Amino acid sequence: MKIEDIAVVDLFCGIGGLAHGLIREGFNVVAGIDIDKSCKYAFEKNNKSKFISKSVSDLSSTELNNLFGDSKIKILVGCAPCQPFSSYTFKDPEKKDNEKWKLLYEFQRLILECEPDIISMENVSQLINFKKAPVFEDFLNTLKQQGYFTHFEIVNCPEYGIPQNRKRLVLIASKFGEINLVPRTHRKDNFVTVKDAIGNLPPIEDGESHPQDKLHFARKLSPLNKKRIQNTPYGGSWRDWSEELMLECHKKDSGKSYSSVYGRMKWEEPSPTMTTHCVGYGNGRFGHPVQDRGISLREASILQSFPKNYHFFKNDEDFSSVMIARQIGNAVPVRLGEVIAKSIKKHLSI
Repeated sequence: MKIEDIAVVDLFCGIGGLAHGLIREGFNVVAGIDIDKSCKYAFEKNNKSKFISKSVSDLSSTELNNLFGDSKIKILVGCAPCQPFSSYTFKDPEKKDNEKWKLLYEFQRLILECEPDIISMENVSQLINFKKAPVFEDFLNTLKQQGYFTHFEIVNCPEYGIPQNRKRLVLIASKFGEINLVPRTHRKDNFVTVKDAIGNLPPIEDGESHPQDKLHFARKLSPLNKKRIQNTPYGGSWRDWSEELMLECHKKDSGKSYSSVYGRMKWEEPSPTMTTHCVGYGNGRFGHPVQDRGISLREASILQSFPKNYHFFKNDEDFSSVMIARQIGNAVPVRLGEVIAKSIKKHLSI
């Protein structure tokens, strides 16, 4: 079996984190499909692959098979948007977006209609809570009924060299036999840390971008938030402030559980999970370890294991820190894509 005989299609591709990991391992990602048109430039520029702006719900099996062409092995990968399965929606089931619950079933539909040889799906770890998310149990049972050998596990990203505390469900399935993820590469004593990842980037002020790297941009802090981070010690949070700096909600018992909000990262640990609001100082432990600002877009992208030469916007007119932060937070870490790719290569003895 040659890797040239394989074609990959990436559903819910975003800006291409998963696809880029596969490409770095030699796979031919023929197309990525996503409803978010803003992802087109980054996906195509970095992956030299076709971006199709379309809802997966509107994708037909004929269209998908045409993308695979006459390849000998078809691989279908994707990460259905995870908001319906987040901790927040589990706490309050009434807030679930029922339309988005359908997306994993649409993934399932395309599998049934196109019968790819290998499948990989990445999502939030809460999805394995079958009582609250029966959609995944349905998905798994359908694969088994169709003759797929399935394997899924919760991946702790630092154990694969990703400098970010991120736990994700990874499922891989194959028509050819048993398939597993490659072994972990890191332990707690050699995790890739925040300092390893971004410690060598040049300092910047809040509201500024580096003259040689526009993506190395940190959002401007309000005067009050600037004072707050100046009064936040290394590794600290709002709990270290004097009372006049605290938000009213933090003074209540109900607000005391949010210990990581307005926090600083630590150099010697992996970062917290990157979210769509990862460059907002008040949205989590997204304060720079020692500089008085939130992390920059470039720093967030590196913590998501995107290479430093990854392109996120075409020109200055297209630059939007809000949009790029959302794209970065929604992405599958590139390194996790590489892990999935290595696992498939090992399975196929490539």
